[in-house]
Amino acid sequence: MNLIYNSEQYSVVEFGADDDREALRFGGYEIMDKSGKREIFIGGTLARSFREEVENLIATEPTVEEIDSYLGKYDALMRQPMILH
Repeated sequence: MNLIYNSEQYSVVEFGADDDREALRFGGYEIMDKSGKREIFIGGTLARSFREEVENLIATEPTVEEIDSYLGKYDALMRQPMILH
């Protein structure tokens, strides 16, 4: 597990690929919306697509605002409340 992005609005944690678990076959990502106090875990083919889109975004040397805007596309999918333990 690696923290790969952290701004005032979002954090993204990457989970490595695990061939023994279908959800992690392509790795997985937890995207956290700090102000909304909610999160989503994406795995499988959605994780692969997310990784490809992020790699393309990074190639453009985006600003924090542009990255946060991209991550905002996942806001509608975030249903899990963030809980600190």
